[in-house]
Amino acid sequence: ILGIPFAIGAFIFGFGATIAIGYIKSKTRIKEDAVIGVVFTGFFALGIVIISKTPSTVDITHILFGNVLGMLPSDIVQTVIISLITLLGVFILRKDLLLYCFDQNHARSIGLNTDFLYYALFSLLALTVVASQITVGIILVIAMLITPGSFAYLLTDRFDHMMMLAIACGVFSSVAGTYISYLIDASTGGTIVVLQALIFVAAMILAPKRGLLAVRRLRHESKQEMI
Repeated sequence: ILGIPFAIGAFIFGFGATIAIGYIKSKTRIKEDAVIGVVFTGFFALGIVIISKTPSTVDITHILFGNVLGMLPSDIVQTVIISLITLLGVFILRKDLLLYCFDQNHARSIGLNTDFLYYALFSLLALTVVASQITVGIILVIAMLITPGSFAYLLTDRFDHMMMLAIACGVFSSVAGTYISYLIDASTGGTIVVLQALIFVAAMILAPKRGLLAVRRLRHESKQEMI
């Protein structure tokens, strides 16, 4: 409508959703996951209405499902810039965000501004979503946010290692999924997410400590010791 780049508009609405979530959570008794669901779907629907009623070169299908093979050089530059900003924010606030995510009361007791950390965390999340939607689209970006971290959580207890494993999973699945989608002539975003899901299932079964086979083996050994 105003002629501003799509990514900037997406981030503005994402940051607005963050403020709305924080405000509703602090002023009502509704649980945070319910608030996120209401606000996210509301803003999502509003975006679809605006796009459908406003002349634009942006294809709504690409927004929903991504179009990595159709990315323009400007899209690549935009994604790189957003990624660098996000990485810089995580690097600067890493320790504070880590404490805030695991123990908000302790973070508050030692003088950290938990409100700032809350909005900073969700702002970084909004930037991540904006960068990812070009590749896999809004619908599949949720899987891209959750699956690599869940995969890493199954393999290690150390947060630093968890971050590296999650990044490695995301990069590998993106590159391999893009190549596979080209070979089989399928949706790129969908192929990437399916590959991530398969990697997660493999980790869920084979992880040395938390995998299903490992848990089953430990239970069997415990029963043998009791006997």
